[in-house]
Amino acid sequence: MSNSQEKGVGIFCDPNDKNTERLASLMREIIQSSGYQNEEIIFLCIGSDLSVGDSLGPLVGTMLKEHQVPCRVYGTLEKPVHAFNLKETLKEIKKEFKKPLIFSVDACLGNQNQVGYVFLKEGPLVPGKALKKVLPEVGDYHIIGMVNYIDPLPAMQFLNDTRLYTVMNLAKTIVKIITQATKESQGTF
Repeated sequence: MSNSQEKGVGIFCDPNDKNTERLASLMREIIQSSGYQNEEIIFLCIGSDLSVGDSLGPLVGTMLKEHQVPCRVYGTLEKPVHAFNLKETLKEIKKEFKKPLIFSVDACLGNQNQVGYVFLKEGPLVPGKALKKVLPEVGDYHIIGMVNYIDPLPAMQFLNDTRLYTVMNLAKTIVKIITQATKESQGTF
């Protein structure tokens, strides 16, 4: 779970909204200009299915596999990537790939007026930031879905009070963005 205080390209989440095409187009440009082949592109979906608010990453990872995205996917409902196995997963990636292009995917907390937004940002994701966890930064780019807002109450309470409807809509939107970007990029690297 990240904390979104930095700026980036974001849209309000609605899987049927045309704005998803804007982020898909940006992601497609990133992929095409990178020169990477599909097998060198990784979607690292971080989170845990033990908390509704933190389940965005594993939901996205599972849906990406179901959509047979032509890239590598780490982090699903069956095999989540979370605080306890993130370092091990990163070692596994480093062992298998020389220098992959990594898009990290995670849920985040932020301002109340941004709940339901999806952001695509350049640079690494800082997982666990909202819960004050110290974890390694991951990714060349990151995609975050704003699942809930920060309040004076402990952040963990907001993860547990997050609506599944919000998380599912965010997951559908992120998957739509990624599938549009990767399918339209195939064969053009």
